[in-house]
Parts: sequence; C-alpha cells; structure tokens
Amino acid sequence: MWFRNLQLYRLPVNWDIPVDRLDEQLARQRFRPCGSQDLATQGWISRQPEGPLVHSVGGQWLVALGIEQRLLPSSVVKQVAADRAEEIEAQQGFKPGRKQMKEIKEAVTQELLPRAFTRRRRVFAWIDPKAGWLVVDAASRKAADSVVETLHKSLDELPLKLLNTRRSPASCMTEWLVANEAPGAFTIDQDCELRAVTEEKSAVRYVRHTLEGKEVREHIEAGKQASRLALTWNDRLSVVLNDKLELKRLQFLDVVTEAAGDGADADEQFDTDFALMTGELRNFIPALIEALGGEEPTV
Repeated sequence: MWFRNLQLYRLPVNWDIPVDRLDEQLARQRFRPCGSQDLATQGWISRQPEGPLVHSVGGQWLVALGIEQRLLPSSVVKQVAADRAEEIEAQQGFKPGRKQMKEIKEAVTQELLPRAFTRRRRVFAWIDPKAGWLVVDAASRKAADSVVETLHKSLDELPLKLLNTRRSPASCMTEWLVANEAPGAFTIDQDCELRAVTEEKSAVRYVRHTLEGKEVREHIEAGKQASRLALTWNDRLSVVLNDKLELKRLQFLDVVTEAAGDGADADEQFDTDFALMTGELRNFIPALIEALGGEEPTV
C-alpha cells in the first residue's frame, strides 16, 4: 500500500472520533454498483468482504472510496439520436425541434445505459487522527473532491480544512533554485517547471536536466517562478511539489521499500507497507511544512 500522490487536508490534532463510530457513519454511504439507469455511483468499500470500512494499523486509518461509472460516450448518444431524428423527420415531414431533440437524446440515453460497460476504481485516503491529517491519494484537488464530499455526507461532523503554509510553494521553490539548495533534509532533483506570472503564462520545463546552470536563474530574473520542482527528502523518498501544494510522483526509495521485505501473506504485507508508508509520511509532512515557513493558523 504505497500512495503515489498526496492531497493534504487538516483535521484537529487528536481528533477524538473513535474508529468504530467512524466506521458506523461511513456505512451510511456504503458503495453500491451502478443500477440500470445510473451514470455513476460512489461509496465506501472495505478491503475484504464484510470487513470494516476503516482499516486500522497502529493507530493509522485507511479508507477507500469506490467509484463506478458507465462508459457511454456522448458521441454515441449524439449519433444514435441523430439517426432516430432522421426516422422521425421521415414520418412527420419536418425536423424535430429543440425540445423534441432533447427528449430524443434522453430516451436514447435511457435505452443505452443498461448496455454500457462499467469502469470501477478506488481512491484511498489515510487518516492520522493523532497528528490531525487527512491525505488523499489523488493527482489533483478535483480528483480528491469525491472523497471529501462523501466524507461530509457520511459523518455527523467533519472539521476539515485545506492545509495552508505561511509562504507559498512557488516563492519557496524559486528561492531554492536561485540558491541551488533546498532547506533541511531536502535536495533538489532534476525536474522543474518555470512559469511566467504574466497573462501569457509562458513556461519552461526541465526534465532529467541539471538545474545548477545560469540558464535557470536567467529565466527567474526575467520574471518566471517555479511552479513545479522535484525533490528528495532525507534520501528516503522523492516527490514533485507544485505551486498548489500538491505532491505528485511520490516514490519511496530503496532504504524504505527494502525494509518492507517480501511477505508471504498478502494481508500482512499490506499492513507492513501501510505502516512503513505512514511512518515515513508522518515525518516528511511536518518537514515540508517547516520548509515552507510553517503552517498558517486557521481562524
């Protein structure tokens, strides 16, 4: 169980909801497959059939949102509706109007939905109730919204906030590039994006390229800021930080993954991986916040 992306949200430190109560409340929005007329459904799923919805390892909790979507391209609906409209035109002697075309498309959608294939995926979220973190394994804030929205629907109360730091990631990353040095246990890797703050939003991307030369600094002097930067922390994990405080392409390095070993039992291996991952992230996240000037207090 290794996350690849991190969307960070703040919960109260020592969040006092018991794990069994959290599980009971999540059950209000348990996953169900798409019905014949559903375009999509979503809800909480457990790791094992009839198992708890909250998977707990060493006081760290893992939840999973199941999402199922019917694959019915709008182009298919449009084409079938157009064919249906031609048949109606031949019968009534004139083209269907706007209202009639809308009714035709709705009828076609209802007809095709039960025959459409479905695609199912899971979005994992880690909850650290003691340190007060909700971390969603999603590549963007929009992709994490489904988890956050379903949590709000499930729980009696969810005191959740976005993480805000005193300094913006863009200004910090830009300073690190100018100095060719990141703070603390962070080191700069070889991927970055520089973006102009003007309306044109012109950008320069470096991939597997040394960032120590004067070329990068010249772009910064010309008014560009770092919008994305690859970093390694403490020789234990690498990640790409962007200006929205999203963490992508998270990779745990050998010193961490080798400690996980290769367990014979899949469930034991899952728990071992999850414990190692959360143990690393519980140290990494505060270090990142400190590098960005500390956490901005919420009112």
